Amino acid sequence: MDEEYYPWGGEFTACDPQGSVAVVLLTTTYRPPASVAIYGSLKTENIGVEKIVANVISNPYIRYLIVCGEDIRGHRSGASLLALSANGIDANHRIIDAPGAIPYIENLDEPALERFQQQITTVDLIGENDHHRIRQVIDEYTAKKTHCFGKPYIALRLTPTAERSLEDKRAIHARIIVDYLGHVSKRGE
Repeated sequence: MDEEYYPWGGEFTACDPQGSVAVVLLTTTYRPPASVAIYGSLKTENIGVEKIVANVISNPYIRYLIVCGEDIRGHRSGASLLALSANGIDANHRIIDAPGAIPYIENLDEPALERFQQQITTVDLIGENDHHRIRQVIDEYTAKKTHCFGKPYIALRLTPTAERSLEDKRAIHARIIVDYLGHVSKRGE
């Protein structure tokens, strides 16, 4: 079942395939109950967010995404995920109003992001580490009567097409360059 509903992989545990709640664990040791559809950690405000979006929309039974624990300093991945849900991305693929260092969505197309915004209601528990309180909120949302959102949406990873040459270099960050052999250097070196 994991491969059917969660094709992008990542650090997660799949539980009830028809559960309506997914839980994102930031820096917390909490282990959600088996009544949730899926739970896992989130570390980065770009690829990590993309994996969560792709995997969550692949299961149409998931309707709520609870984000809990302390946000990761610098990355601010939890706040970036909430910003994506609320605001989407701009023309440069940057998550609008995201506080993360590199909050860019490069591997998902607009229909996948729109599906995420339509299918999922995010629940902000950033900063909450009390396991009892987190469980109360999970139980509250699990008890809500929801309907399946339709068919699973399998988001395809976008891959840039380019010719590789000795001069081919890719910027993965404003100051980091990777050449065609995979050598990493900082801009200006």
